[in-house]
Amino acid sequence: MKNLISQLAHRHILVIGDVILDEYIIGKATRISREAPIPVLEFESRRLIPGGAANPAANITALGSYATQVSVVGADDFADQLRNILKARGIITDGIITDATRPTTVKTRIMAQMGLRFPQQVARLDRLSRQAIDESISKQVITFVQNQLKQVDALLFSDYRSGLLTSQVVEAIRTACEHHLLAVDAQGDLDKYAGFSVMKCNAQEAETYLRRDLQTDEDFASAAKELQHRLKLTCGMMITRGSQGATFAPADSEAFHCPAPLVSDVYDTVGAGDTSIAVLTLALVAGANVQDAVMLANFASGLVVRRVGNYTPSPEELHRAVDMWG
Repeated sequence: MKNLISQLAHRHILVIGDVILDEYIIGKATRISREAPIPVLEFESRRLIPGGAANPAANITALGSYATQVSVVGADDFADQLRNILKARGIITDGIITDATRPTTVKTRIMAQMGLRFPQQVARLDRLSRQAIDESISKQVITFVQNQLKQVDALLFSDYRSGLLTSQVVEAIRTACEHHLLAVDAQGDLDKYAGFSVMKCNAQEAETYLRRDLQTDEDFASAAKELQHRLKLTCGMMITRGSQGATFAPADSEAFHCPAPLVSDVYDTVGAGDTSIAVLTLALVAGANVQDAVMLANFASGLVVRRVGNYTPSPEELHRAVDMWG
């Protein structure tokens, strides 16, 4: 497993999806407002973190590989801030296209510092458009991806259902990629990615798609295998199950279950799925068997849930995770 961690570096992944600027405004809770039953926060700090499809890209570069981001942003200050943050993390931003008709997606979280280890979220305000991108932007996205194919090892789709990954865009890219690994976190929109290499969804998304409850390991094994077969995935289907680990159905063998690491201090599950699909993709590109790839993705996710907000584990942290949980 430790040898596999070093092999995650020096790959090049094209990450396609809806990028988000995650804004955290942190204040100290001092009293209850006289105007409404809410805490009054005195401003302490502001943090900007890449979110959405930018988070898998950030995980990829944190592990020593290259990530080229393909997305659409607005013509606004938030887009400039997001590009600067991505560049600071080593992410190639040439594939980020500006569309002046839509805003850059920003999710603002108001966080209250109350003497605990991490601040607690009080409210969230989203700025976004879910309208599908128009034909001219679609052509720019498709053309950019086609021109990058000779330089990349795999394509990772991160669908936050904010208008970029239309059926037209996905189909055009899938048709152009005959020999690349195609990985996707479909966020419930599973049918659109039929014929891909590997797909990840969570337990709730699998239940919704299959229209049945999933409780036991056997339930999830059957569900993962059904999804792999129905969606014609050439590598396999992974269903993440939070504290219950993950179930993976390879295309050429029976489904198996990987337990989650024993994490006692879970603070936030935000970003764990992004880390999981990023590590899984890198491990498969590196030639790992699917059992090791899924287990390493589980370990990486276990590191993320111990932090607030999106977090990108380093190779050194993954080494310690193997020692701690392996």
